[in-house]
Amino acid sequence: MNRSVLGVTRSRAERAGELETRVALSDPTDTTFDPFLMFGHHGPQTFPPGNKGMPFGDHPHRGFETVTFVLEGAVVHNDSSGHHRTVGKGGVQWMTAGAGVVHSELVTPEFLRDGGLLEVIQLWINLPARLKMAPAAYTGIQAEAIPVLALSDASTLHLVSGEYGDKTGPIASLTGVFMSWIALAAGDRVLLPAPAGRTILLYVVRGNVSADGQKAADGDLFHFADKGEVVELAADTDAVLVFAHGDPIGEPVVARGPFVMNSEDEIDQAFQDYHAGKFRAAPAATEISAAP
Repeated sequence: MNRSVLGVTRSRAERAGELETRVALSDPTDTTFDPFLMFGHHGPQTFPPGNKGMPFGDHPHRGFETVTFVLEGAVVHNDSSGHHRTVGKGGVQWMTAGAGVVHSELVTPEFLRDGGLLEVIQLWINLPARLKMAPAAYTGIQAEAIPVLALSDASTLHLVSGEYGDKTGPIASLTGVFMSWIALAAGDRVLLPAPAGRTILLYVVRGNVSADGQKAADGDLFHFADKGEVVELAADTDAVLVFAHGDPIGEPVVARGPFVMNSEDEIDQAFQDYHAGKFRAAPAATEISAAP
């Protein structure tokens, strides 16, 4: 049985410093896409020489995970758990904030000097109460480490986490989230496994596609009903999409700034712990406000 489409949401254009962004999910307390909390698409954007790059210097998180797709350019990751990695075009990084971490995601010094093309997608994935204080962790993988599976003679699925056919993605999700990106060739029609009861996240990075008779284009997010086992997708043009699914958590969500927990008391504690230096030796130079 195919999943029916409940609607298609157009992302909202924003700016973060010099960075052009489209936001498809912005309110972590809206549980429509539980366990997916936020979704931002930065670029594609060509930066001039002497640019300021991405404005994501040191900042803290607690209670969820972040997944970053590097579609163009490169991202330099540093965090208070001692992880440092530069992930290039086609790579993915997955960070478990868990009990608390301070991290940064920036461009390379060469990019700041010379400029170039940059396109990055980041989404936040919630953690259930039992895992919100899990140890912080990080995995960064380059494009060549991501299995590429044929959906047809011309279309492919790039498997980040979960299982597809006889392949397993290189990142083990704490909550069994399936994560991938897809390259569809114009004219192709493919069937994507979508287990009943799991929340589907299907975002069009570029191109024109349709599902259940509803069309979508660059920056659009499909909203599927939870009944059915398959998503049937047709490509009107060459297209790139992010395709993920996960089990809904079904717990209260309280979010304030960089923290996502289950109660206001837990949010207050997160700010207290951060300002007490418990996420690393000392809080970042940039003050983090506890205001909503």
